[in-house]
Amino acid sequence: MTQQGVRWTADQVLALAPDAPSRKAGSKLGVAGPWSEAGSSGEGAVWGLCKGSGSKPYQTVVDIGDMTGAAGPAYKCSCPSRKFPCKHALGLLLLWAGEGGSAGAVPDAQPPGWAQEWLAGRRKRAETKRAPDAQPGSPVADPEAARRRVERRAERVTAGVTELEQRLSDLLRGGMAAAEQTGYGLWEETAARMVDAQAPGLAARVRELGAIPSSGHGWPVRMLEECALLHLLSQGWLHREELPDALAATVRSRIGLPTSAEGPPVRDRWLVLAQYDTADSKLTTRRIWLHGEESGRTALLLSYGAAGRAPALALPVGLALDAELASYPGAGQLRADLGEQFGAPAPTAVRPPGVRTEQAARRYGEVLRDDPWLDSWPVTLHDVIPTPHSELSSDGWQLVDAEGGSALPVTPSAASRGGLWRLVALSGGAPVTVFGECGHEGFTPLTAWPRGAGEAVALS
Repeated sequence: MTQQGVRWTADQVLALAPDAPSRKAGSKLGVAGPWSEAGSSGEGAVWGLCKGSGSKPYQTVVDIGDMTGAAGPAYKCSCPSRKFPCKHALGLLLLWAGEGGSAGAVPDAQPPGWAQEWLAGRRKRAETKRAPDAQPGSPVADPEAARRRVERRAERVTAGVTELEQRLSDLLRGGMAAAEQTGYGLWEETAARMVDAQAPGLAARVRELGAIPSSGHGWPVRMLEECALLHLLSQGWLHREELPDALAATVRSRIGLPTSAEGPPVRDRWLVLAQYDTADSKLTTRRIWLHGEESGRTALLLSYGAAGRAPALALPVGLALDAELASYPGAGQLRADLGEQFGAPAPTAVRPPGVRTEQAARRYGEVLRDDPWLDSWPVTLHDVIPTPHSELSSDGWQLVDAEGGSALPVTPSAASRGGLWRLVALSGGAPVTVFGECGHEGFTPLTAWPRGAGEAVALS
């Protein structure tokens, strides 16, 4: 970390926190008082002993990102917390970042034995993971057995799709009013059938469909739109052999079939544009948006954690990492896998190039031709001003182009979160650069930069 001569900011450290209580508790530990024997190395490690309630201090060590290509920061602490990172790891990183006038509290040093042992073990495991899959004496995969498994799953999916098409036909034949009377139970049963058919993507969309009748005013229109998209996806699967390869790959992905990154690795300095989590009863999904400084590409990293636990991969907004990314197949597919890293993430002054609001809306319309089921598209808006729809009310907001006067509405979900008010405060009525997701419901701001010089501000 110190090889680059820079350290993270407090906002970048706190972006790693799994929840608000962890951010609050970690902030209290970001001072020199409870820490002893703290140090950092140029290879990307920070360690220290934190005084706790017991007789022995907690041993805390953080690996920011080593030179062997391990994916993202990792944490080790002797405390009993089940959160990653725990408050001690957050406090140590804040201390290292120089908060509270304590920049000298974490000097450059050699890690102690307990920290070095964990670091060496982690990096050895990373090397093993990156080694070629074929090892002496390892069993050879049976391609014929693999082909039969793929065929059996395709048969199950086809049976599930056929059943779903019948359910949609019954719904439209009986009229939209019947959907409100039937309730959510029928759709939950249908979703369970899609799970049995090994089509989890269809199951997720069916659950969303079942929730529409209770969503408020205008639900029949939204119900009909979602039925049409489900029908289109079902027909895409049934006629997948007739589709172009890229669109067929998109259909398989939307159905929920597993895919892997196939594109050649692209090495670049990747700017971390945004990071945010979504959760359901079983899974926490983390989305990390990246921008290639040289390639100009936008890429999406997905990481998963069990319900109630943050995913392992965490890349604070505003940093850049020299790494390789491999793309997934599919029309308009932006998802990628993080490959080998060639250094620890470090702050950068680079910003993504922005477009006008009209161009953003036009671009979303264009990508829908390749992926009709796409809810939103990542875009950076240049010189926009957050403005209420009405001077008498702040219920609805929009991002107004400072030059052209055109605007994009802010999505209702984003307008109800604290990130919007951070954006308004950052702007102060002046134009700002905003990265976010542009979709059919509007624009969701995720990160912003003030006009002129200034660091990225996470809004999600």
